[in-house]
Amino acid sequence: MRQATVTRNTRETRITGTVDLDGTGIYDVHTGIGFLDHMLEQLSRHSLMDLTLKAEGDLHIDYHHTTEDTGYVVGEAVSKALGDRRGITRYGQATIPMDETLSWVALDASNRPYLVWKVQFSKPKLGEMDTELFKEWFQAFAQSAGFTLHVENAYGENNHHIVESCFKGLARALREAVTLDPRRADAIPSTKGVLGGSL
Repeated sequence: MRQATVTRNTRETRITGTVDLDGTGIYDVHTGIGFLDHMLEQLSRHSLMDLTLKAEGDLHIDYHHTTEDTGYVVGEAVSKALGDRRGITRYGQATIPMDETLSWVALDASNRPYLVWKVQFSKPKLGEMDTELFKEWFQAFAQSAGFTLHVENAYGENNHHIVESCFKGLARALREAVTLDPRRADAIPSTKGVLGGSL
């Protein structure tokens, strides 16, 4: 069973998250930030990863700590659920159209965290949420999941569509990368015999 639960308690946030990589896309997400809930629900639904997440944070200050720390928790839970990453496909990619917007995501479950973020927004806020916080979420997720993650918005006008296409792209790339390859079910997908460290 590729499941894991992670709890993160700091002076800024208190978060517990559970993932099941072999789920059906069932979610129960409550962060106190409506739009972030919506994006994490998209992540769950389109990756088929079951996700339960409860967060309490210092939202009276701003949304930064809660957004970033949910990225850390979800990413760490994914990493723990993957274990030594034996048998996974390892790579995933997705190109996501959403009305006038097109974004693509490429992912390597390499255990070498790295984010390339080529996404621009035309406004500083989306509702009450600072658009710069979406990069913070993806950075935290990539770091704690141990993923090399490239996210690029090719074009788009609606900021909601841009963000949502990025999360959906991550979901589909994640689904592909963590799928077990029946031809190599007992093998680490690396010629080194271990994922992580130097190339």
